[in-house]
Amino acid sequence: MITQKNHQELVRKVNMYLDNELTPEAERALLREIQGNPAYMQILSKEKSFREFIKSRVQRKKVSPALIQSIKDKINI
Repeated sequence: MITQKNHQELVRKVNMYLDNELTPEAERALLREIQGNPAYMQILSKEKSFREFIKSRVQRKKVSPALIQSIKDKINI
């Protein structure tokens, strides 16, 4: 059984994994942990699905070329 503290820590690690923020060693350790536990695999699947849902529903507005140039001018690019 997964405790609330363990669940929160696993979700934190899963989010770091999905954001490519884990070291290669930490990533391998997490994937081994997930592969050995169906409940952990379900947490990873839910997080991935949630991210895909958000990406498919959020529409970003295009930035005007004038704004881009203005920013570049201000930072001297």
